[in-house]
Amino acid sequence: MKILRKSAKSTEFSEFVTEQMALFGAITIKAMFGGFGIYRDGLIFAIIVDDKLYFKVDAASIEDFKHLGLLPFTYEARGKQVSMSYYEAPAEVLEDRHEMAIWAKKAYQSALKARKPVRS
Repeated sequence: MKILRKSAKSTEFSEFVTEQMALFGAITIKAMFGGFGIYRDGLIFAIIVDDKLYFKVDAASIEDFKHLGLLPFTYEARGKQVSMSYYEAPAEVLEDRHEMAIWAKKAYQSALKARKPVRS
């Protein structure tokens, strides 16, 4: 697993998340837009921004996050708040590798559903 370097703190958190995702399988973390994208098989399913982990959601999984009071990743663009289809990970996934694997799999499934078909 290769992590492109950012600040020491963000790199440390990214390495921690990588270790916690070991049961989920091989992942790649790439620096992007001030944070990191987390990929499996070339498909982004999670992001790290400001040392917070966010998982990809879809119509089937979003309620799991909302039920726990978790919030979407948002950013400001042209003076407006924009929400993305990534929600903050529950705190327990950072401490429990089995929980991490469950939530990472759910996020990966959401990413698979959202993937655009390849045109030939």
